[in-house]
Amino acid sequence: MSDLEQIIRERAYQLWIESGCEHGKAEMHWIDAQREILAASLADLGRVSKAGSGKLKTKVGAPRKKRRAA
Repeated sequence: MSDLEQIIRERAYQLWIESGCEHGKAEMHWIDAQREILAASLADLGRVSKAGSGKLKTKVGAPRKKRRAA
């Protein structure tokens, strides 16, 4: 089992506990946990990209003119 899957499993369990241990909603808890974990992971990735993006910035200038065919 991957670390990501284990983290999602633990969060789904927490959601199940928070909802009063309702049975029959395992899929809903799993999807909610998956959404939370993946969103947090993407947000962390965005922060890392922005922090180290000194070399990744693209040069923005005037739009290029199209060349005409001769």
